[in-house]
Amino acid sequence: MFKLDENLLKELGLGTLPAAEKNKMLGHIYETLEMRVGMKLAEQMSNEQLDEFEAFIDKNDEAGALKWLETNFPNYKQVVADELESLKAEIKQAAPQIIAASQADHGQTAT
Repeated sequence: MFKLDENLLKELGLGTLPAAEKNKMLGHIYETLEMRVGMKLAEQMSNEQLDEFEAFIDKNDEAGALKWLETNFPNYKQVVADELESLKAEIKQAAPQIIAASQADHGQTAT
């Protein structure tokens, strides 16, 4: 499907971040993507479906939640892909500011 890794950060213009900040950024991207996909899918769910899906989440049953999504929302992978593309576009636009803030935090100057 897709990978949240060093190559993604390079693609987004964030390849020069320090290692610790790369890890934080990847975590932030994952959490944001997960939240946006969840919101988008929740908009399409009935109350009963929301309850069923939340039961998997409450039990930390990621495999069960995934299977449930595949059964009830076969297009969920497209939702993930669409949201990832949207998020990537936002991050690319903000990349210069993110790099500048990182360099300022570490007392570095832009080269």
